[in-house]
Amino acid sequence: MSILLDKRANGVAWVTINRPQVLNALDIPAKERLGEIWQEIADDEQVRVAVLTGAGNKAFCAGSDIKEINRTGRMVSTETLMRAIPSAGVPLFKPVIAAMHGYCIGMGMTLALHCDLRLAATNAVIGYPEVKHGMISGVSAMRLPQLIPNAFAMEMMLMARNISAEEGKRIGLINSVVEDVQGEADKWASTIAGYSPAAVQATKRLATFPRRISDTENTEIAAARAWIETKDDYKDGAAAFEQKA
Repeated sequence: MSILLDKRANGVAWVTINRPQVLNALDIPAKERLGEIWQEIADDEQVRVAVLTGAGNKAFCAGSDIKEINRTGRMVSTETLMRAIPSAGVPLFKPVIAAMHGYCIGMGMTLALHCDLRLAATNAVIGYPEVKHGMISGVSAMRLPQLIPNAFAMEMMLMARNISAEEGKRIGLINSVVEDVQGEADKWASTIAGYSPAAVQATKRLATFPRRISDTENTEIAAARAWIETKDDYKDGAAAFEQKA
């Protein structure tokens, strides 16, 4: 399956993007499956914490599957996109930890951005390349400036420049840079899972309140994405990407 869910006895659920052959890029079925998994985790009282990671050693997630976009000529619906993002489309007050390694770009970075804690391996490459391909990262365009200084956020998104894990930590985007990111994520998740679920979830609920996507913001994101789809830039960008790949 494109997304694996492993619920462990200690209350930690591991969500693994399992498309290593394409650097864990997400096609539409994978995004739909992520939405289903976040709903399942939200509903399961036995799950206290989730860890999101990617299969293989090259990528956490290299973004949306641009070859699919080139083949179909369309992007995923805004509803499916939002549900795929942790705590965005599905209310989720259980903490989610991103265990990032290798490429963590585009949609992959959007997923990580909406996790509550971000741990990165020393080889992590972080960035938003969307404007290069005539596309946008609509949700991150709203959220990123809320988490890091606006100057850094605008530079990352408008310059489409990748940064290292260490630089991500310096600007406050990454919690910790470690050699064994999955091992470290397991330690953090196990610690949190050992605390009161009610206290942990109430804390996340209050801490994330200012950053929850409102109906107005959701409408604005959908409108911006719809406007992009009226242009041929994203189709040209997807075609150029596939020719280069």
